[in-house]
Amino acid sequence: MTVPRPRAGGPGPGDSFTLSTPNGIGYPDRVRAEETSSLTVDDACVREWEADFEAAARRPLPMRLRYAFIRTYKPVLDDAPYRSFDTMAEYRAWCETNLPSWLGYGREV
Repeated sequence: MTVPRPRAGGPGPGDSFTLSTPNGIGYPDRVRAEETSSLTVDDACVREWEADFEAAARRPLPMRLRYAFIRTYKPVLDDAPYRSFDTMAEYRAWCETNLPSWLGYGREV
């Protein structure tokens, strides 16, 4: 992901910058250069972001911490309080046979 360095004080009205991201959600190192697209952020987006950040900064810390973490159920992983394995090979074999690939615990090929 490429983000040019903003001027001191961050972006402001009249500023725009380009954010290069891979097509869809993925990892930039796994995507060919021709698969990237550009997103231009205009003044309205910058003002909206600033308003969101200012509103968040006014909230008390306990509330910010409460909403900062989103609990996501992970199938199989969350179904038992703990698991133990004697070797890393056993753990990896268990992951490959029991966990869905989208969790990211499979081996890179």
